[in-house]
Amino acid sequence: MTTETRPTLSHRQILLLMGGLMTGMLLAALDQTIVGTALPTIVGDLGGLEHYSWVVTAYLLASTASTPLYGKISDLFGRRPVLLFAIATFLVGSLLAGLSQNMPELIATRALQGIGAGGLMTLAFTIVSDVVAPRERARYQGLFGAVFGISSVAGPLVGGYFAEHDWRWIFYINVPLAIFALFVCARVLRLVPHTRREHRIDYLGAVLMVAGSSALLLALSLGGSDGYAWDSAKIIGLLVAFAVLAALFIVVELRAAEPILPMRLFKRATFSLSNTATFILGFAMFGSIIYVPLYLQIVKGATPTRSGLLMLPMMAGVIVTSIVSGRIISKLGRYKWFPVAGTVVMGSGLLLFTSLEVDTPLWQAFIYMTVIGVGLGLAMQPLILAVQNSLELRDMGAGTSAATFFRSLGGSVGVAALGAVMTSKLSGAGGGVSINAPSQVRALPPAQLQMVEHLFVDALHPVFLAAALVALVGTLITLALPDRPLQGATPVESTEPAADMEAKVAAF
Repeated sequence: MTTETRPTLSHRQILLLMGGLMTGMLLAALDQTIVGTALPTIVGDLGGLEHYSWVVTAYLLASTASTPLYGKISDLFGRRPVLLFAIATFLVGSLLAGLSQNMPELIATRALQGIGAGGLMTLAFTIVSDVVAPRERARYQGLFGAVFGISSVAGPLVGGYFAEHDWRWIFYINVPLAIFALFVCARVLRLVPHTRREHRIDYLGAVLMVAGSSALLLALSLGGSDGYAWDSAKIIGLLVAFAVLAALFIVVELRAAEPILPMRLFKRATFSLSNTATFILGFAMFGSIIYVPLYLQIVKGATPTRSGLLMLPMMAGVIVTSIVSGRIISKLGRYKWFPVAGTVVMGSGLLLFTSLEVDTPLWQAFIYMTVIGVGLGLAMQPLILAVQNSLELRDMGAGTSAATFFRSLGGSVGVAALGAVMTSKLSGAGGGVSINAPSQVRALPPAQLQMVEHLFVDALHPVFLAAALVALVGTLITLALPDRPLQGATPVESTEPAADMEAKVAAF
């Protein structure tokens, strides 16, 4: 391992920094879920129904494709300016999205938000890894897991509320939060020095990565929708383009002096296995959990706002387990068995959901949600920690952004694959159910509504079964992880004289 040392910050400074990073991460995570609930209202106001899906797709494309770039660029130029750029970009994108007067403007500004969000997600993990040794890092990163838990429920809830009042505040509410994150991170990160070194920017690798990722995400986002059948020339062309661009990217990265994603990292078993498990976790998590609020709305008749509240058991499971497991990992100095247990528990929760019926009581569904939430809390952050523990400080940005990228990519593949499973099941049943319009389903005559409810629930069973089997594969992969101790056996303490440190802290 490298002999580079981490900057030393006091506990108070780390908490201040965590406040800014968590706010930024919450913004990015919320915007993945908050818009979907309000989209029908937005389209009704702005028009342009044909551009409906692009409001979500533009954000997903921009955030996922830009994620790996932030890591490497911050390795070269320092975390502070790159993070501030990401926050400022997200802030401007949010403000302009709220001011949008038509759908093309909203789509463009959502893409701008996505470019900023890509940095907010990956740099939060990277910066914590810069200032905290791996063993102590677990308890801080457990808080990031709590942020994801909050966003998964608060997004639909807040989106539903603003949809009923003024949808533009879905975006305006980001502005004060982004300003807070900008101020805190700008102040605290001044204390984290960056050692400049000679570098070359891998422009060709960056272009190939963005182009390849965009081709794949476009194929996954559009495949199966109207005019974009999976076997259509457009979708096949996008998939072929992705394969060609990915091959070229690997060739370029093997030869580049400063690769965006160093291929040598994949020679490390921990790095490769953790990223594979992260991809699978994203697949099972995003690909299946989106159907839980849909079940609550279509079958149980919950409004979008109420369905968000009904997801609280899952959020509680994620938050509590993320924080508690992070503290335990810090004390033990080991992480392997947490993602193993997490994938097992999550898979069990997904299996429980295969028993859902139209008349399943809500308390029973709450238990299933809690089980899945506990599994996610156990598995999500330790996998990021495992990746970082296998890296030298000079590769921390690139390696951490790779883990974030693979999780997002896994989620995109999961949504597409499990969506295809549901569509196939519904088509085979001949029900013609639209899973995009719960309110329209609930407006059907009673006899027809009952038939649709049963068809929809039957279609959910193979979706959750497939997700559970994927989670089982994740268990097998995490079992193969090397059981290496976390670096850094003692709590992070500052070596500065107390008076100097207090003077710096007081400056805030």
